[in-house]
Amino acid sequence: MATFFSTFLLAETQDNINDVRKAAELFVSQQIEKPARGELHIEAAALDSRIRLTTCPTPLETNIPGKQSLSGNVTVLVSCPADGWQVYVPVSTKLLLPRVVASRPLARGMTLANSDLTVQMVEVRLQRGVTFDNPTQIIGSKVKRAVQLGDAVMGSDICLVCRNDAVNIKAGNGGLSIITKGSALSDGSLGEQIRVQNSKSRRIVDAIVTDVGEVTVNY
Repeated sequence: MATFFSTFLLAETQDNINDVRKAAELFVSQQIEKPARGELHIEAAALDSRIRLTTCPTPLETNIPGKQSLSGNVTVLVSCPADGWQVYVPVSTKLLLPRVVASRPLARGMTLANSDLTVQMVEVRLQRGVTFDNPTQIIGSKVKRAVQLGDAVMGSDICLVCRNDAVNIKAGNGGLSIITKGSALSDGSLGEQIRVQNSKSRRIVDAIVTDVGEVTVNY
């Protein structure tokens, strides 16, 4: 009989621990908005099986104490005010998004081709700076610094427009645009502002890199 009740209590305690972990995971998932094309992985850490928790007669309460970032690891406080207990639950979060990565080692100076790139799910927390989700965005650009196999290609790794490159300068306002030839005076990645020189007028202007070999000046 003693063995029966001991086993029963252990099973009940484990069920309560599982409920606490699920409550923590659910709470964190409700705080993070998952992008349409992303994957969100949330997992509460295993808790000490020696913890003895009563079955809470009311819904468990959850909150994130202090000022914590929801990227990476976060600690959730799960409590049962009715029975006077609370547990801190570590929860890991991983938000993955499709990103262009190197399908082989990329050496400095090489021009990117479609065969050099592929798309994989990459954890957002590990990304810093400009990233890309479609290889067509950077095909034809040049590698500024080596990229290892499987690493995401960052904006700082490449130049869509490199110094001294011949570029198309698009200038316009609204629906009217004029295209002229020019020369880049510095390296630039997508969305960066660089200085370019108009080949005809020799005028130097600030322009935004909008594509491989292309910059745009808005008036």
